[in-house]
Amino acid sequence: MIDLKQLARVALVTASVVFTGSVAAAQAAIPAMPPLAAKSYVLMDAATGQVLVEHNADEALPPASLTKLMTAYIATKEIRNGQIGEQDLVTVSEKAWRTGGSRMFIEVGKQVSVDDLLHGIIIQSGNDASVAMAEYIAGSEEAFADMMNQQARSLQLHNSSFRNATGLPDPEHYSSAHDMARLARAIIDEDPEHYAIYAQKEFLWNGIRQQNRNLLLWRDSTVDGLKTGHTEEAGYCLVASAVRDNMRLISVVFGARDEASRAAETQKLLTYGFRFFESRTFYKKGVALTSGQVWKGKQAQVDAGLASDLSLVVPRGKADKMTAEAVMNDRLVAPVRAGQPLGKVEIRLDGELLHSADLVALNDVEQGGIFKRIWDSLRLFIFNLFN
Repeated sequence: MIDLKQLARVALVTASVVFTGSVAAAQAAIPAMPPLAAKSYVLMDAATGQVLVEHNADEALPPASLTKLMTAYIATKEIRNGQIGEQDLVTVSEKAWRTGGSRMFIEVGKQVSVDDLLHGIIIQSGNDASVAMAEYIAGSEEAFADMMNQQARSLQLHNSSFRNATGLPDPEHYSSAHDMARLARAIIDEDPEHYAIYAQKEFLWNGIRQQNRNLLLWRDSTVDGLKTGHTEEAGYCLVASAVRDNMRLISVVFGARDEASRAAETQKLLTYGFRFFESRTFYKKGVALTSGQVWKGKQAQVDAGLASDLSLVVPRGKADKMTAEAVMNDRLVAPVRAGQPLGKVEIRLDGELLHSADLVALNDVEQGGIFKRIWDSLRLFIFNLFN
């Protein structure tokens, strides 16, 4: 058995993955989250994707303007890939100009930069800006919707279907709290530069100053995004993210009764998560945690470590009670290639398995010479007889 503190001193750790086993065992000592006044909600750790709290998280519901998270995600991805430029000028079509609902107030026939449209989508939740951006990227809003659905599949958003770039009601247009949390996580992870736009409280366009509808940007200094949504059908929705003590959480609320309620229920989720959970980092990828015997190799040992960094989101006060055990394959035969699975490291709390991750070879071990291979063949034969 390997003590976590000892391994942590060896590994100097950073963040990555989390519970795949008995979450209930680890959370047993945590007070239950009181029900929220919303149809659906989820609280996710951004670093790991671990869901800490959920209610109807996979139920398909109308997302309203939360849809624009996907619209903006595709736009920023196109910018990063060099398909469009931030200073490109977009001619506003009559369709974009006539689109109802929340607006950036762009004018038909005028040209607007991609950067301004992006701010109008994220901060002002402009339906007109969303349609203009969709048409510029894909030629039509319908073709852009196809891109949205392709991207949804790529991100494994299993309960989402997009029919437009705005979130205006359509029977075949839906998403879920869990999917929106996954999408928010991708936005935060993949493009920190553009993610900063979500924290802006207002945007001035054409002499009109409009405020971000995310009330938590004014109430909680740790909140730095993401997006609100509202239609009669969807109710009031909010995807938010906050960072405290080097831990980022993502909350999603669908179907709150009003603007104040969606902010209040989101605040409850975030407060609960930060109060009762903590992020502990244990192992860094590429650092030797143990070694394994290699038969018939030029070297008798191979270093084993993790292919990706490992951290756990755990109930506060539980991290010091965890243990780690390395379980290695004792019949490794050369050649061994870097990255080859050699065993597992298992994290346990009170005997319950919380997480396991592959231990992989950190270096190659080539076959030894003929006499080494013959000698080890004999030794391995005897070893197999008694094990």
